[in-house]
Amino acid sequence: VELRRKSDKKLTKPRVFKVDDEVRAIVRSILPFRLTLAQRDVSKTIADELASDVPMRRLVQGDVGTGKTIVGVLAAVIVMEGGAQVAFMVPTELLAEQHYANIRKLLEPAGYRVALLSARLKKSEREALLEELAKGDVQLVVGTHALIQQGVAFKELGLAIIDEQHRFGVLQRNELREKGLHCDLLVMTATPI
Repeated sequence: VELRRKSDKKLTKPRVFKVDDEVRAIVRSILPFRLTLAQRDVSKTIADELASDVPMRRLVQGDVGTGKTIVGVLAAVIVMEGGAQVAFMVPTELLAEQHYANIRKLLEPAGYRVALLSARLKKSEREALLEELAKGDVQLVVGTHALIQQGVAFKELGLAIIDEQHRFGVLQRNELREKGLHCDLLVMTATPI
């Protein structure tokens, strides 16, 4: 990650994502609990990197239940408020469905469009979802390896979040990131590297 981060310093993102009072108000409205000090610190670091014109490559490591997902959701809000899309990739269908249900419950009341790209979708549903992603109508999509398949395109992917990143290969992680132009990358794991 550090070697890639150094090489990315030569790249410039097409869009930076600032945190203003409006974003802070949205974050407060969706949070179901108070963040811990560690969650606030990590969120601040991520927000600072999202505001930079250098693409972020951030690894968040923490035990199960420490709040990595909520940190990812807060980063997603910053990016979506900045006008870009977010992809949230996980290794299994079950985990994708769980994340989709939880993220949707948090974000849809605030007006965000969240979708699940699943192998269980009928062909017509999948085609409709892919069209909405390409148009930018879906702001956050949760999915498995399906997100890196050919035919999946975004209007403007600003942030790629990968949960349980150790279960994906380097090429798979890069394939998702390359669906956007120098997009930010947040990888999360409970497994010490």
